[in-house]
Amino acid sequence: MRSFDTLLTDLSGGVLLVTINREDKLNALNKTVLKELNEVLDEVYANPEVKGVIITGLGPKAFAAGADIAEFGGLDAKTGKALAQYGHDTFFRIERSPKPIIAAVNGFALGGGCELAMSCHIRVASENAKFGQPEVNLGIIPGYGGTQRLVQLIGKGKALELLMTADMIDAPTALSLGLATHVVPAAELISLARSIITKILSKAPVAIAGVIEAVNAHFTDGVDGFGAEADLFAACVVTEDFVEGVSAFLEKRKAAFKGK
Repeated sequence: MRSFDTLLTDLSGGVLLVTINREDKLNALNKTVLKELNEVLDEVYANPEVKGVIITGLGPKAFAAGADIAEFGGLDAKTGKALAQYGHDTFFRIERSPKPIIAAVNGFALGGGCELAMSCHIRVASENAKFGQPEVNLGIIPGYGGTQRLVQLIGKGKALELLMTADMIDAPTALSLGLATHVVPAAELISLARSIITKILSKAPVAIAGVIEAVNAHFTDGVDGFGAEADLFAACVVTEDFVEGVSAFLEKRKAAFKGK
């Protein structure tokens, strides 16, 4: 994988660790970060050696402390919509990835950073993590999916409160609301993310991709989630992995899945 200006990447044991590398800017998401995230996602989708992904931020302070406000000058309705759409498109690629993607939130996850974390399949947080959508302080609303995914994850009432007050919440609160699934000391964050993703990668890849697609179907307008589940179940039962999984269960051994 090539080197990037704003991202660090490391592929080990099938897990691609992606680190936003703008520590001096609290890892704020500028246009280059989004562009390079898309290039990494091209690799994730196409490269069979990449089995799963962890996204985090460089340094002890921030996962990503929002979008880069310096790039907001001169926006009009047309360019503003294009900016939001590019963010939507990028984060949908994360959300819809057939391979598991975990956000390891190591500090501030604000604005676009919170939206990035919410687009990942699972969020684990360090004890110093802070989450928030402070856009109304700037006279705008979240533009990268925050008004939609926050409601999905924590419910309408609390989401509206956080979106309208611009309040930050700490890691224990995020855990209690379901925004994060685990909170650990900072030194343990990446190892926890790796342990979770390693466990996921021990399962049948086709089934994992099916779970992601079926769950996403629940939140997709015009899609019958139950119908999607039935179709995806049917697709799984004709795979080699299904035959292997059943055989391994009956033979009381560990399954050796091949993703076929």
